[in-house]
Amino acid sequence: MLGLKLATDPNWVDIVESNIEEILTDHAWCEQKAVTNVLSLIINNPNYTEMVTVLIGIAKEELEHFELVHNLIKSRGLVLGMERKDNYVNELYKFMQKGGSRKSSLVDRLLFSAMIEARSCERFRVLSENIKDPVLAKFYRDLMISEANHYTVFLGFARQYGDGIDVDTRWKNWLIYEASIITKYGKKETIHG
Repeated sequence: MLGLKLATDPNWVDIVESNIEEILTDHAWCEQKAVTNVLSLIINNPNYTEMVTVLIGIAKEELEHFELVHNLIKSRGLVLGMERKDNYVNELYKFMQKGGSRKSSLVDRLLFSAMIEARSCERFRVLSENIKDPVLAKFYRDLMISEANHYTVFLGFARQYGDGIDVDTRWKNWLIYEASIITKYGKKETIHG
């Protein structure tokens, strides 16, 4: 469904389990960045009423996810650490087309967003199927479903608003690019790391 070229090695979960505090802190900040990304899409594209309406709901969901992760951190007697840099997302950002029309910029930002959601969804699936902690397994299964929906929404809006742009070819190029960088990741106890 997601079209990702490379799957996450399930052994990544062993790394995650070695430092649950780190994965939860990183995950919380990923959710905060997702909120910021969605709000940026709304702020820069207010004339797309249907998209704005749907994205308001996604922004609320992402903020709820941040709260859920923060509550999980607190329930374990931990404290939310400082924000983490997400090198994977920063590398994806470099692939976005620069200097095109407003429409092509919107489409690429939506594809960028879809890619992050797709990989997050895939990572959450791997966690839900392989982590030994049953609370975290259920937690990540529930979030996986939400991320899949967000991926579908972003990709759908890219296709809807991308008339005159070969969105499917651009999406295939995103998948190829993502496959070229993801090989560097999956070695740290972070969602994308």
